[in-house]
Amino acid sequence: MADQKIHLATLTNNIKTCISIVLDYNGTQYNTWSTLFQLHCRIDLVIDHIIPKVVNEKEKAPKTSDKDLWQRLDDIVRQWIYNTISNDLLNSIIDPDGKAIDAWNRLKNFFLNNKSARALHLDAQFTNTKLDQFEGVKPYCSHLKSLADSLRNVGDPISDNRMALQLLKVLTEDYRPFWTSYGI
Repeated sequence: MADQKIHLATLTNNIKTCISIVLDYNGTQYNTWSTLFQLHCRIDLVIDHIIPKVVNEKEKAPKTSDKDLWQRLDDIVRQWIYNTISNDLLNSIIDPDGKAIDAWNRLKNFFLNNKSARALHLDAQFTNTKLDQFEGVKPYCSHLKSLADSLRNVGDPISDNRMALQLLKVLTEDYRPFWTSYGI
């Protein structure tokens, strides 16, 4: 029996323990999901399956010594992508003959293209989010923070002042002293 090396990526039994976010069409978690996914791929030495190395023009593209291993690792990364997104997104990007980089780029394009339209949609969500849609102030604040992060990531950041005003405008009479500080 030949001496086979075990690759780190083959040891991940459940990607959801490493990336607990499920990316969905709403996309408010895209940047967080993307960051966690890239971090996991770097740790498991498979980042080049979603972000290819830049090769100097004078150098030849690096050749993989074991094409079967490369294909297996690519399938593992593609499976990680598929297992960390919603069924609706999965149905939109799945390709039985695709590669991990294809799935990665489809998601990236979906969430980062049309930044203006995405910013308008996210801004409307931010502006129209109400406290009574949530089970308390903490989930409300978390949702606003997520929307603000998504807006920043499409090039339309929310100022600290606007965030504070959005948070304060939904508070009850018990919080009236905070209102006068902001001129509400």
